[in-house]
Parts: sequence; C-alpha cells; structure tokens
Amino acid sequence: MNATLARNTSAMALPLDVRLMQQATGVLVFALVCMVVGTALWWGLRHSAFALAGITVQGDTAHNNTVTLRANVAPRLTGNFFTVDLAQTRRVFESVPWVRRAVVRREFPNRLRVQLQEHQVAAYWGQEGDSRLLNSFGEVFEANTGELDNEDLPRLAGPDADSRSVLAMYRTLAPLVAKLDSPLEQLELSTRGSWHALLENGASIELGSGTAADITQRLERLTGTVNQIASRLGRRVGQDLESADLRHTDGYALRLRGIGTVAQTTTANKP
Repeated sequence: MNATLARNTSAMALPLDVRLMQQATGVLVFALVCMVVGTALWWGLRHSAFALAGITVQGDTAHNNTVTLRANVAPRLTGNFFTVDLAQTRRVFESVPWVRRAVVRREFPNRLRVQLQEHQVAAYWGQEGDSRLLNSFGEVFEANTGELDNEDLPRLAGPDADSRSVLAMYRTLAPLVAKLDSPLEQLELSTRGSWHALLENGASIELGSGTAADITQRLERLTGTVNQIASRLGRRVGQDLESADLRHTDGYALRLRGIGTVAQTTTANKP
C-alpha cells in the first residue's frame, strides 16, 4: 500500500508539461494504431482478390437459365465481397420474372451464393386478358404466360388484397363443384363481397356472400339435390345445367337447358 501511494505521489509530482506530453504521446500512439488498422482495412476492402468473381445460383431455375440469370443480374451489383449490399442483391434477384424469393450469402473470398424459389402457378388472376398470375401462396405476380408449363388453369378474380382468400375459397369449392360433372373454371369475388362461379361447361352459379362455411353449405345443398331434380326432368346436370342462384334462404333457383325451376323456397337473400 505504501509503494502504491509512493508511485501515485511520484506521478503527481511530475511537472504539468511532462504529464501533458505523456498524455499527448498516448493519444498519438492510439491514433497511429488506428491509422495503420484503417489503412490495412482500406487496402483489404479494395484489393482485387475480393472483387466479386462469380455467383453460384441454386434452387428453382425452371423458368430462368442460370447463365442468363447471372449475366443479367451481375451488372446491377456494386461493391466487392465485403461491401456488396446483400439486401439490395436479394431485391435485384427477386425483380427477375418468376423469382418469388432469393436468399443471398457471401462465400469467401470473392463469390456470392444465391438460393432461389420460383413462383408455383396456381391460377390466372384477374379478368380475361389480364396477364397476371396467382402462385400457390395466393400471391399475385406478373410473368410471361407463354412460359407456363400447364395452361389448363382456373381463372380467379377479385380485389388484389383478397387474393389469398379467393384461392382458399377455390380450393374449398372445387371438389364440391366436381360433383356437378363439370370442373370449376372461374371464381370471382366482387368488391361487395359476393361470389360468382363459372363451370367449364359454361354454367353460371351465383353463390352470394358470407363466410366460407355459408358458401359451402349453399353449394352442398345444390350438389346434394340437383341430380335428382335434373333426372326427373329428363336432363343431365353436366350437359344441361345453365345457371343456379343460391342466394336464397332455404333453397335455390335453377335453370336447366330448356327448363327453369325453383327448388324449395324462394325467399330472396341477395348480398
């Protein structure tokens, strides 16, 4: 304890100019070290060894040739291995048609590795003539429809913000509509919340508004009885169904080829 006190007393006994000189020397040494480190980093960041030399593309490339993809994306990237903006690089890849998601990682010392996920098409989106598509997640995207592997897709329509709900409703109703001996070809949600379906044979079905459970109940009422009605009238549903209006409390209105009828009650319950 006495030795420590002696050293502190000795340091305090140094002249002010000496103490200031020691402090200045320490600051200068620290600054010099920082300059050396900064210079080394500056040199390293700009050294040609770290210039981006290639991009490895993995994942879904069914609609984008890997070589062409790299050639189109690389000129839009700036920086080297250390300075390239990975978020911006991801956005560049995701701006390419058919690319839904890209995950970009650095690969030391001078490469990038990109994992791509392409859109899996579930349906056409919008009115006839609209070139937009809907992927399996219910997301709207734009792509060249001429590149579709399967053009036999349903057409769904509605407000863009409701695209997921429209796809979910289609997946719910399609198996039920199949009981009418004609696939569900189109499904539309109006801005007022009313559903309209069009079958492959041209038959039109007004489904009305409400929850998925409401719509399903109405459609099941139709599919559960319409074949018997058509048979009694000498008609076949798959060939002769022209339209059905399910917007009624306890029944539906039906039109078969050459015949119009109303099943059960006709209390209107329009959306």
